[in-house]
Amino acid sequence: MTVRRLAWFSLGWLAVGLGAVGIVVPGLPTTGFFVLAAACFARSSPRFEHWILNLPKVGPLVRDHRAGLGMPRRAKVLAITMMLGACGLSSLAIGSVVGAGVVLGAGAVGTWYVGWRVPTRETVVAGESSQHLVEARSEAR
Repeated sequence: MTVRRLAWFSLGWLAVGLGAVGIVVPGLPTTGFFVLAAACFARSSPRFEHWILNLPKVGPLVRDHRAGLGMPRRAKVLAITMMLGACGLSSLAIGSVVGAGVVLGAGAVGTWYVGWRVPTRETVVAGESSQHLVEARSEAR
């Protein structure tokens, strides 16, 4: 294994570890780390990329992300709620105003990213359905 492949492989396993921790720690993302792990394994180990894509709970989310489908609306609301709750509690627990500001700023960036940059699956699917309907109508003429 080349040094480059070994680096991608190691980063992939680090992402898997962080994603696994994110399953039980509120506020720590899970899917994002598994998306990263799949991307790393795509460059280093097709076997482990395949493994992630076929994990029962995480695999469909990673595949949907790759297909550009984004997140279900319910998952977005839950993710934003968990982020804001974890950041809010963490900022209260931190003794310094600067530290609390950093945590709240990170929460704001995460909320912005999930809320506005990650597509909502229902919107994407509805857009695709209406596009197919427009194409079908134009073909019928």
